[in-house]
Amino acid sequence: MKKPFIIKMIVLFLFIIFGFVYSISYLHYIENSILLIIDNESKKQVKNPEYHFMVICHNMDDPYWKLIREGVWQASQDFNVAVELNGPQFTNADEELKYLDIAIASKVDGIATHVLNENQFRPLINKAVNLGIPVVTIVSDAEKSKRQAFVGTNSYKLGTEGGKLIAKATNGKAKVAVILNDYGDISGSAAQDLNFSGFKDEIKSYPDIEIVEIKSSEVGVLGAEEVTQDILNRYPMVNAIYCTQAKYTLGAAQVVVDMNKVGEIVIVGYGELPEILRYVENGVIYGTLVGDIRKIGYESIKSLVEIKKTGRTSSYVDTGVCVITRENIANYQDQWTVRGYRDNEN
Repeated sequence: MKKPFIIKMIVLFLFIIFGFVYSISYLHYIENSILLIIDNESKKQVKNPEYHFMVICHNMDDPYWKLIREGVWQASQDFNVAVELNGPQFTNADEELKYLDIAIASKVDGIATHVLNENQFRPLINKAVNLGIPVVTIVSDAEKSKRQAFVGTNSYKLGTEGGKLIAKATNGKAKVAVILNDYGDISGSAAQDLNFSGFKDEIKSYPDIEIVEIKSSEVGVLGAEEVTQDILNRYPMVNAIYCTQAKYTLGAAQVVVDMNKVGEIVIVGYGELPEILRYVENGVIYGTLVGDIRKIGYESIKSLVEIKKTGRTSSYVDTGVCVITRENIANYQDQWTVRGYRDNEN
């Protein structure tokens, strides 16, 4: 008699485990699929949204993309549209492409998408446009596709500004280590490639500046710390580090502090995270490059609305670059953030 009872208990246990796993998976999907038709303060739905757009992000957990989402949310309110936000938790081209495919199959009114690799994304972008779904690329472009617009920071200019900062901070004499994002088996991000090209082109005019190491870091501060530690152990002559992402900038800064090399090693990085700005104020980071990130999200939605209403929009929206150093950080709020991502709204 005990055997059937035991079997029933095992089946019940497995059913409970399955239900738990399904619930977690569903909650994860809900977290990654945010309908931006709800006001975070009033919790009131936008009535009768005019359009339904999908925005496909590179990394839902990255602070950079959280700022883009803030801009998207603001635009969804201003233009009375519903926006669904999707994206992987880490760099994953297949998952981004999956969401792009879903957007096409869902027949949304417009798509704003990050492009990790143009060759992979171009066919689906063209498919969407051929089906009458406008596509705007954000942060990283697919220039040879049929997309109607690109919204983002001029990545090449970011690189040239980074090179200028390194040259200024070192009086044109530096052994530089560069920390890039690790894209695994993907050929790289077009935005990062442009950034690095701009950096290399800028330092060509300084014969005493040499790149001695180029390293890729896994996503996250800890990955950047490990890479930085390895670089400084193997190349003790390095006196400047250039980072292309915010988390890598933080990781490099932390190692320089831990090794008591503040003032000996110049760090030029990217991002406006509070921790980065504090490091700039304290002289740990020489300078950081900032794009108007929220404006990228805002202008992507604005561009899609313009396409839907008029059939056209600007093919390129440059959201600008700001260079922040200890010299001007006190004025940063006045000259950049206060102006905000709605400065061209009217």
